[in-house]
Amino acid sequence: MLTSARQLGWVSATALVVANMIGTGVFTTSGFLLKDLGSPWAVLAVWAGGGFLAALGALCYGALARRIPESGGEYLFLSKTLHPAAGYVAGWISLFVGFSAPLAAVAYGFGQYAKPWLGGIDAKLSGSILLVLFAFVHAADVRRGAWLQNWIVAVKLVLLFGFVALAVDRIDALPAVNRGSATVPAFAVSLVWVSFSYAGWNAAVYLGGEVRDAERTLPLAMLLGTAIVTALYLALNAVFVFSTAPEKLAGQLEVGRIAAEALGGVRLANVVTAVVLLALATSASSLIMAGPRVYACMGADGYLPRFLAEAAGPPRAAIGLQVLLALLLLWSSTYERLLTYIGFTLSLSTAATVLGLVRLRMREGAAVRVVGWPWLPGLFIAAVLAIAGFTMIRQPIASGLGLLTLAAGWLAWWFSPVTVVRPTDGDGFNPV
Repeated sequence: MLTSARQLGWVSATALVVANMIGTGVFTTSGFLLKDLGSPWAVLAVWAGGGFLAALGALCYGALARRIPESGGEYLFLSKTLHPAAGYVAGWISLFVGFSAPLAAVAYGFGQYAKPWLGGIDAKLSGSILLVLFAFVHAADVRRGAWLQNWIVAVKLVLLFGFVALAVDRIDALPAVNRGSATVPAFAVSLVWVSFSYAGWNAAVYLGGEVRDAERTLPLAMLLGTAIVTALYLALNAVFVFSTAPEKLAGQLEVGRIAAEALGGVRLANVVTAVVLLALATSASSLIMAGPRVYACMGADGYLPRFLAEAAGPPRAAIGLQVLLALLLLWSSTYERLLTYIGFTLSLSTAATVLGLVRLRMREGAAVRVVGWPWLPGLFIAAVLAIAGFTMIRQPIASGLGLLTLAAGWLAWWFSPVTVVRPTDGDGFNPV
């Protein structure tokens, strides 16, 4: 098993969750939600629903983290609770969909936002520079990378909440409740988009082996990070949808800048753009910090080249692999194409992980502490699968690509030269 010094506390773990969650979605989604739902209040209800679903997932993953306080995320959890093949597919998803594709999307979003300020430099070029820069930072030292991450996240949160405080003072009276045109299918599909914005609530589990007192720290970090982000998302989107007339926002991408211009002119809009850039930068940093731990774990087990597994310190080779894949995706695809299938594929991975928790609890009984057993994990699985089902109906091509990614992972497993069954751990826990 890959081991590492436990250098990270609850502050660093929580900061990682927050940085991973706050990416492009919160600054680009609400205009499209408003177009589909027709009501600012319905938009806020969707964001609240997404936060609730993320909290359910955090509670379930927290139970797994208490039982398996090691690095590796879904790959490790599924290998130990369902089957090594399931873990392998989860690692495959993490490699291509969970980290590399979102990292490429964040890099492109950063470059696009920064383009007017960088003399028209190509968005993909400036995004590539961002990825390489953070790769060197996190490859140099775990503690130094975490320190930088913590400070950037702190500054970002202060600026975002500061913008909310300023905006609240300038927003006129809230409009009366408008039910809009929302239907159950429309609400469910909207949750697909919002769930993508909440993706990252599980980021801390990828560094479980590097966290002090992981059994307590990991559940706390996921819940606290999710709570902070949910509060921020609700506040930000309240500002977005109530800052100006709904028809000016409906269907628009840059809702943050539109809202800022309506509230404070071009100067405030530029400040908000700077904050968005900072948010995207921290999102890229957190993805580079978390994702390579999965590949290092798979390398230690023989599913990927063993040079990816570092005996101590940051997994430099795995960091290099992830950034290389992200750069390839960044330069070979479009922003829209990257985003369409990420949420669908990741939702199936999280549902399978919680299903693994259910199997573990049924096997070991009350020794595995699960909040709200059995209703909470059952509700999470049902909700995620429902969202995935609506995605298949609404976006069949994107869903098909996600299913092809899963199929490719299964084929890679069957043709893998190594078939690892993790040994029983010290307290008798057998993976399968």
